Amino acid sequence: MARFRYSMQSILDIKLKMETQAKQDFSAARAALDREEERLALLIDRKKGYMDRAAQLLSGDLNLQDIEENKTAILTMDDFIAGQRERVAAAERNLEKARQRLTEVMQERKTHENLKEKAFDQFLVEENRREGKEVDELTSYVYGQRISEKSKEKVPV
Repeated sequence: MARFRYSMQSILDIKLKMETQAKQDFSAARAALDREEERLALLIDRKKGYMDRAAQLLSGDLNLQDIEENKTAILTMDDFIAGQRERVAAAERNLEKARQRLTEVMQERKTHENLKEKAFDQFLVEENRREGKEVDELTSYVYGQRISEKSKEKVPV
């Protein structure tokens, strides 16, 4: 039996490498989003701590300087949180781009794998046809040999 060789195997190999790279890019984008979300959560927790401290400052002896410093800290945290939310949104956009790229590359690879499977099926059909032809030729040859042997036996010398 002949050996199957896919003519576009090098392209399929490249598509597999591209898919691996896209998976790594997606993973990196996911990790970056996780880090940004974690930073946002820390900032929100920190602001909550300042808010709790503000409630304490207003409930006991009033120290105007401490209250003002706490208010400034809360406003500063609001700015930090707004900036961090923008970074989270940017990381989400990057993740979505990486997801789209991964999906595209996976579809291309699957298309090439389907082409390879079809080429292999065609190879099997051709191989079976070739083997059938060889069997037919061999059968015809053997039949012809028997006929010629029988005709030699019948011919008187």
